[in-house]
Amino acid sequence: MMKRALWQGLVAGAAGVVVMTLGEKVEQRLTGRPDSHVPARTLERLTGMPERPGRQPRAVNWAMHYGQGALLGVVRSVMAHAGLRGPVASTQFTVVRLTNDQILENATGVGAPPQTWPRKELVVDLLHKAVYAFAAGAVADALAARSGPGQRHAAGRPGRHADAGPLPRHQAYGR
Repeated sequence: MMKRALWQGLVAGAAGVVVMTLGEKVEQRLTGRPDSHVPARTLERLTGMPERPGRQPRAVNWAMHYGQGALLGVVRSVMAHAGLRGPVASTQFTVVRLTNDQILENATGVGAPPQTWPRKELVVDLLHKAVYAFAAGAVADALAARSGPGQRHAAGRPGRHADAGPLPRHQAYGR
């Protein structure tokens, strides 16, 4: 399962970043909001790269933006393989995505806690991260095997629903 979850997660995460980035570009055209270079500054600090004030390191920005999104897709893929799928799982994954950003940005001193942000910036960030999480989730769910451990457990329990359908009793209980 883990090998499949790894490559499928990288694909799902990359797809999520592409969808999020397209949404960001549309939003920026409508609102006039400039590009954020927080990803670049975060990666520079994490890796010990020299920071160059006033310079906008586009390649470093894209490396962090896409790399972080692709790697986090692995978490969503593992969730899908374990049976955590659909909108509820994608909502949970939105929190994972936001938490990852905040840990890295705040630990490096590049960012500030979200509760200190202007409300408009917070809403925009939450929206874009949710778009990422739901897009990555849709791809991860589609790529994951239809019957993971969670579905097998649910199928064998009265009153539970499993999207994979019922399994024979001996399979549902691992006998």
